Amino acid sequence: MSTETRSTAPPAPTRTARALNFLYRALIAELRVYSSIGRAIARRPAVPRGGTGIAYHQPVMTILIIFIVLSAVEIPILDLIVHPWPAVRIPILILGIWGLTWMIGLLCAMLMRPHAVGPDGIRIRSGLELDVAVSWNDIASVAIAKRVDEPKQPRITATEEGAEYAERMQDETNIEIELERPVTIRLPGLQPKGGHHEVIRIRLWADDPRAFLAAARPFLIAAD
Repeated sequence: MSTETRSTAPPAPTRTARALNFLYRALIAELRVYSSIGRAIARRPAVPRGGTGIAYHQPVMTILIIFIVLSAVEIPILDLIVHPWPAVRIPILILGIWGLTWMIGLLCAMLMRPHAVGPDGIRIRSGLELDVAVSWNDIASVAIAKRVDEPKQPRITATEEGAEYAERMQDETNIEIELERPVTIRLPGLQPKGGHHEVIRIRLWADDPRAFLAAARPFLIAAD
């Protein structure tokens, strides 16, 4: 007699849910662009009091700067080309300035929203959206462990011990956080790539892994 196997996977999001989620994420990203520029002007990185910010932007910094320079050069060139046609010139000028502002905001977000190691735990960040917080009570150890994964691997992958979350920079991570127990984290977007996931290990990239470890060590000792 055959038994029916029930799937525990969450139902796929509807088209309406996907559209609303896209609009919400676009709005958050747009707001973060301007808030990050404001933080850069005020020189106020998003690091908690008593914490340390650890950068992760070094591998992509050159590419971002090249895109910003090209976007800035493109605006006057296109404006010169379409100058005789105001109906075309004005929308292109607005789009060009908006695109340049967005690229500058993305760069500022990477500079002003670093990984944060503070009294409450570790916050893993990336760009405009990602902000995953893990408390010291859930962290068993933090170690330097460089790994290079296959391209286009998902952030959440299955291992023998449980699910693993990896926030890579150009397919690489160099910090490994072992958790005391499975911990639920929330990633931007909807299931299966986003949403809530229960993980047992976290990997991430830090420009200075030794500084990351040095910042975490006093809190790990205190937690013990």
